[in-house]
Amino acid sequence: MHGTLYHRPATAVRGPNLLPLNVIRTRHPDLYERHVQKYAHDPSVLSAHIPPLGCTWGDVVFLSPVHPAPLFEALRRVGKWSPRLEPWSLPAAHLDPARTTIRLMRAGSGGHHCDPADADDYLPFTTAGLRAVSRVTVAAIERLERLQPGDPWLPWVDVPHVLYRGEIPVSWFRQPSADGRSAH
Repeated sequence: MHGTLYHRPATAVRGPNLLPLNVIRTRHPDLYERHVQKYAHDPSVLSAHIPPLGCTWGDVVFLSPVHPAPLFEALRRVGKWSPRLEPWSLPAAHLDPARTTIRLMRAGSGGHHCDPADADDYLPFTTAGLRAVSRVTVAAIERLERLQPGDPWLPWVDVPHVLYRGEIPVSWFRQPSADGRSAH
């Protein structure tokens, strides 16, 4: 398996592993309360079934097959704050394909939340699958550049996700150092 995946933790990671939200709920209830807020518009998303993995949305760790820089640059062009920190990177070969799937994402009406998945929105986790989804689309950039004041500005609404069922060791990631260079 070839390819690079990206992740930028929203909060400091506690412990040696990145955790799915359902695990965070039991191990770190305070973090769970913070992270679950992004699903306030539709809490049922957390129990949405992911057929290829036999689990729910709350049972997976989310990774991106695309580097977030073009998304964050689009947000900055329209005057939205966006982080300048480099994401963590992970060689795709570390992940077990039986515990991993690629989820295609389709922005719903208004472009602020994703449409529910159907069977055609999942791709096998293969090198070919990653290559097919490893670029930010023009449509994703244009959606961000059309945001109006007050619109939610979730950059990942129409960017494919790589979903991993279970915990991922932090040690598998290359993390940027304070000077921006990659470190383990």
